Amino acid sequence: MLAQNVHFIGIAGAGMSAVAKLLRDSGVSVTGSDEGVYPPISDFLTAEGLPYVVGYSPANIPPQTDVIVIGKNARLVSATNAEVRAAFDSGKTILSFPEVLTLLAKGRETAVVAGSYGKSTCAALLAHVLEQGGVDPSFFIGAIPLTPSTSSRLGAGKIFILEGDEYPSSNTDSRAKFLHYRPKSLLLAPLAHDHVNVYPTIEDYLRPFAQLAEMPEQMVACTEGALSGQFLASLRRPVITYGLGTGDYVAANIAWGATTHFDLTYRGARVMRLATSQLGEHSIQNIVGVAAFVLSQGLLGEGVFARGVASFKGVRRRLDLKTEKSAIPIFEGFGSSYEKARSAIAAVKLHFPKRRLVVAFEPHAFSWRNREALAWYDDAFRGAETVFVYEPATQGAATHAQVTQAEITARIAASGINAIVLPHVDPAPVVGERLRADDVVLLLTSGALGGLIETLPALAEKMFPA
Repeated sequence: MLAQNVHFIGIAGAGMSAVAKLLRDSGVSVTGSDEGVYPPISDFLTAEGLPYVVGYSPANIPPQTDVIVIGKNARLVSATNAEVRAAFDSGKTILSFPEVLTLLAKGRETAVVAGSYGKSTCAALLAHVLEQGGVDPSFFIGAIPLTPSTSSRLGAGKIFILEGDEYPSSNTDSRAKFLHYRPKSLLLAPLAHDHVNVYPTIEDYLRPFAQLAEMPEQMVACTEGALSGQFLASLRRPVITYGLGTGDYVAANIAWGATTHFDLTYRGARVMRLATSQLGEHSIQNIVGVAAFVLSQGLLGEGVFARGVASFKGVRRRLDLKTEKSAIPIFEGFGSSYEKARSAIAAVKLHFPKRRLVVAFEPHAFSWRNREALAWYDDAFRGAETVFVYEPATQGAATHAQVTQAEITARIAASGINAIVLPHVDPAPVVGERLRADDVVLLLTSGALGGLIETLPALAEKMFPA
């Protein structure tokens, strides 16, 4: 970076905070601003000592700032945000965080993990097993992992792992973030139509992935997403494939449990037996994908890889247990899309088949709030007994055809599931009074769910102590 002082507008995004840490670790002085800062990112910023101001104002930008990094959040536009307007008026260099990552990764071998879902977990698992194997990679993960111990790090090794998002780079750069990274190798997780506010059609959605697939020397891809087969059939390049049950690398002889065991196979031949504490079929699929990526390139030996998988604790907001002090298991899933919600529900039902599933859901992502996706609610929560619906987020609501809390609740109820509206303030008692001792709870959101992620576990500890 040709800068000594960098200011981040929108620093409390998962990606922005991770990039800010990388810059700070490289010797750059970092400042930031944001609003609506909540865990786990607020905890991360505090733990890392990354300074930020809550609220937006031109005064937040230090005079000595060389470069300003502006996030993609809908609030970060010059027309409505005085700090963003001041940034562009300042004449200082403006970058998106993908551009910063590209500069930081210069001279390294970039290993990009992309896809519609599973990419954060795959990127975290890849970073973890390589760290455990002594490879010492650099990495950027667009979420807060439990292992490794941080979302980003500059290592001494030649590999730089980058979670690659298909979402636009910034409000002034419509290119998919991952197109900046020019991967040497690519791990492509399952594909399914997402971000319908940006990519209205399937063809629109797959276009940046097709551009990405032209770049790497080696590509490993999942066969099992809703659009994965169609996409792979369109490629004219060699691809190593994987999946839970279809591909070059697959899982076999799965024994489900608190620790799940399975055989990793390659074209029908057993490679090794693996063990994991992660929940659900999608977790096994992720492990198989990382195995295909690591073993096909000879990055680690089989024993080292197996030990790394066994010690992997996962990613926050990806089915992490919120408390061990309640007899009712409460998990948080990252519910930013239909596929992520379905995967989380399926995993909880698989591991807790005799418990009644209660879901608290916040339609925070644009995809859930878009009227074009209203049909998702017809079966998104299949398997749940009750779904509590928090109000849709309001940021960017005027930019698309947004549905209401009442419409969402009614649509879920029409599918035969008990659907209950959650109040905007203090939603925990509404959920708590309907809980039973034989329940399992899944919190699904990419937002804060009105504080329910913190307040409901605390309430459950009192009502149903372990």
